[in-house]
Amino acid sequence: MHLEIPEGLRWTERHPAGREWLATLPERLAGCVARWELRVGPPFAYAFASLALPAELPDGTRAVLKLQYPDDDSVHEATALAHWAGRGAIRLLAHDAERRALLVERCDPGTPLHGLSPDAALDVAIGLLPRLGVPAGPPFTPLAEEAAGWAERMPAKWERLNRPYERRLLDAALGMLADLTPSQGAQVLVNQDLHAGNVLSAGREPWLVIDPKPLVGEREFAVVPLVRGPELGRSPAAVRHRLDRLSAELGLDRDRVRGWAVGQTLAWSIGEDQVFPQQIETVRWLLGVA
Repeated sequence: MHLEIPEGLRWTERHPAGREWLATLPERLAGCVARWELRVGPPFAYAFASLALPAELPDGTRAVLKLQYPDDDSVHEATALAHWAGRGAIRLLAHDAERRALLVERCDPGTPLHGLSPDAALDVAIGLLPRLGVPAGPPFTPLAEEAAGWAERMPAKWERLNRPYERRLLDAALGMLADLTPSQGAQVLVNQDLHAGNVLSAGREPWLVIDPKPLVGEREFAVVPLVRGPELGRSPAAVRHRLDRLSAELGLDRDRVRGWAVGQTLAWSIGEDQVFPQQIETVRWLLGVA
């Protein structure tokens, strides 16, 4: 099948594993279309970590077909959606583990949460998050294990990419992760990528979460993507406002939320060969050193 790769997925062409994945996509897509008897449209342009296409089942059900990039963060996406069973998140309709393919509910009209005013969007998130934080265990990766990986990799990445930020930021993040990891509260299902672009307007419920990257950890971690993400405003005041509102109205420990936000944001500020300066700046805002 001819397949036009969206611009957002072009980063995969820079890596051998990415090029290998791109080469397999037409065959994997054809296999999914045949298996589930789908009619599919052109890929969604916003795709960054997976190829996503609008699909229609034989009975007319509108869906989305996702062919995942084979990273560790999305391994248990289908399991998380099945665990939530449509409560606050899109429904999983079918899953092909061998092809890393998911067939999921389509959100209509699909407007992202950041289309609302920042405080209206936070109102929605405050209503959704308690429903998503359900008890969970294996096979989801523990937050403690994920955080240990961040702490182990951050110093080497920092050196390899020519120390792109101050040593004091690295030391602060490592210290916070060391304190937070062994002292967590009750373990629930959390989504380390629940930003305001991954919550869409829908018909079955007003708002549904898409594209989870699930972990099992304490509730304070669950709000971190909303705190650090730029979708609801990018300034020191906006970041601190989200930190304050989400912590207070969800009954969370603000210092722990802030610590997790510093740790994850700095860990995600350096990729394999790229630095994301905006995330570094967000860490400075959270630490009050901007």
